[in-house]
Amino acid sequence: MGRIVSTEFVSVDGVMEEPRWTFEFDRGPEGDRFKLDELFAADAMLLGRVTYQGFAQAWPGQTDSEGFADRMNAMPKYVISQTLADEDATWAGTTVLRGDVLTEVRELRDRTERDILVHGSGQLVHALLREGLVDELRLMVFPVLLGSGLRAFPDGKMQAKLAVTGATRIRDGIMLMTYQPAGQ
Repeated sequence: MGRIVSTEFVSVDGVMEEPRWTFEFDRGPEGDRFKLDELFAADAMLLGRVTYQGFAQAWPGQTDSEGFADRMNAMPKYVISQTLADEDATWAGTTVLRGDVLTEVRELRDRTERDILVHGSGQLVHALLREGLVDELRLMVFPVLLGSGLRAFPDGKMQAKLAVTGATRIRDGIMLMTYQPAGQ
């Protein structure tokens, strides 16, 4: 059975929305290795529609020497959406899941052996966290306060006790934080 791994870029005040602000920071080779390792440890990506559409516009045709872009483009992608038409799911390897979100995710986890990465996808991650379906939470915390925007953890919407399984400071004061639900 696979694991649902949420991987997020967040500000110190928890904002994850439209992470172009992260381009102002140098995450260095350690940050690049963190993202590369998590991608190659995964069998699939699970995305919400908005994140999917952004990725589908940005990634096809990208190349790099480490194979990150090739892996992003080649791996199976599952997008949760009631509104995305099949003909608009043009990024190679995409399957649109339209059923009940929680049922679809549980079934995907059951038929996957390794990690299923959830990049961004705020609404989807919020639903998965509320239902206890996130097996690991990876945060790349950038030392900036943004003040407003979609938060990784909305006020009053969820509570969960987490165990820190990794904490590393990299360039520009960025923290790589890894958590699992306490007791796992």
